[in-house]
Amino acid sequence: MKNSRRDFIKKSAMATAGTYLGALAFSPKSYANIIGANDRVRVGVVGFSDRFRASLMPAFGDHYKELNFDIVAVSDIWKRRREEGQAMLKEKFGHDIKTFVNNEALYGAKEVDAVIISTADFQHALHTVEAVRAGCDTYTEKPFAETMEDARAALNAVRESKKIVQIGSQRRSGRNYHEAASFVKSGQFGPITMVELSWNVNQPGRWRRKALVEQIKESDTDWARFQMNRPKEAWDPRKYLEFRLFWPYSSGLAGQWMSHQIDTVHWFSGLKNPRSVVANGGIYMWKDGRKNWDTVTAVFDYGPSNDSNTGFQVSFASRMHNGDERPAEIYYSNGGEMNLNTNKVSPTGGLRENFAKAMGMNANLLPDKDLNVVDQKVITSANTGNDPLTSGHMRNWMESVRDRKEPNAPVEAGYSHAIACIMVNAAVQTGLKATFDEKTQEVMAGGKVFKY
Repeated sequence: MKNSRRDFIKKSAMATAGTYLGALAFSPKSYANIIGANDRVRVGVVGFSDRFRASLMPAFGDHYKELNFDIVAVSDIWKRRREEGQAMLKEKFGHDIKTFVNNEALYGAKEVDAVIISTADFQHALHTVEAVRAGCDTYTEKPFAETMEDARAALNAVRESKKIVQIGSQRRSGRNYHEAASFVKSGQFGPITMVELSWNVNQPGRWRRKALVEQIKESDTDWARFQMNRPKEAWDPRKYLEFRLFWPYSSGLAGQWMSHQIDTVHWFSGLKNPRSVVANGGIYMWKDGRKNWDTVTAVFDYGPSNDSNTGFQVSFASRMHNGDERPAEIYYSNGGEMNLNTNKVSPTGGLRENFAKAMGMNANLLPDKDLNVVDQKVITSANTGNDPLTSGHMRNWMESVRDRKEPNAPVEAGYSHAIACIMVNAAVQTGLKATFDEKTQEVMAGGKVFKY
């Protein structure tokens, strides 16, 4: 009798759920894939990279027990990374970790609900496409994409899937950045007139993997799969391990660092992309065979596409041969500045009374104001360990997977910063001004669509 009653209740509940979900255009199968509030979320690692082990894994470790998440699998095409990942994750989480030689095998096993994607720069977008089409939510590292073709494919796939995708732009989970965004959007800052961005280091070994380059063998990995949709070329361990130094596997300084800073410009201003970009620079210091510049200055024009007299300029400067790991972001208005290095709003540079009076105008000065800086610090090293911004960003993703609400850095944010990065790379590669065609969603240089 008990079993009959239990079966009746179960079948009735299923029928009710099926009717309700049918009205919402969901199938019973899709309903079964929705994660319940108390179900453990099984996570796979796509790419056991330095970024994952040094920053993303500690960030995940801060919250997984409380939010009932677990890492159960690792996918990496290099045998060494698979084995390292399996051993480290087993020690961290206290249980066996399954390994997969590629993402096709990972998703085919149907044992993960979500993935953390920390692969090579040019792979992020296409790996996101694979994941959402397999029914997984993703935490996708930036840069989102290095070509418009990949960016559009990923944007469309995510929107069609309605999966939760958090782009690794961790500033969007910083209290100080949220307060800065609110201050600008409230109108208190006034119209943005200029933004100065910079990110400088002095590290000969940044993005170099000399010891590993000597150790890796083509037979231990899948070079063809690594290249994905890039032009096919002979095995090159440097391009595999030091991809950030080589186009078309990475845009280097733009994709790695500018993508973070230009994202705040889009966030604060509400603009989706630059109108145009020019860039200059070169390989001035590190003559080590790299193709991506070690020094770059890019200048952007932002504003409505139909009004060239309204907007503001953004400059981004980065060098790898002199710097002290202090990325700078300073926003200017006619009334002063907002400095995200010091997390202060001030009247510095604002229109003072003596100059305003001479023109029959009123002074325009911002107040002295501290932004919320509790536990917030911008950390530039890839090997950061305890990074509060990344920890908060990872938690936001995990909570979004739970409540199905949009995360702090949705796919549209990644698409926008990708446009800016691709425009910089177009200017770098062609020596021409790069623009963006809103209708075709293509980056243009010299009247032509920018390709590899």
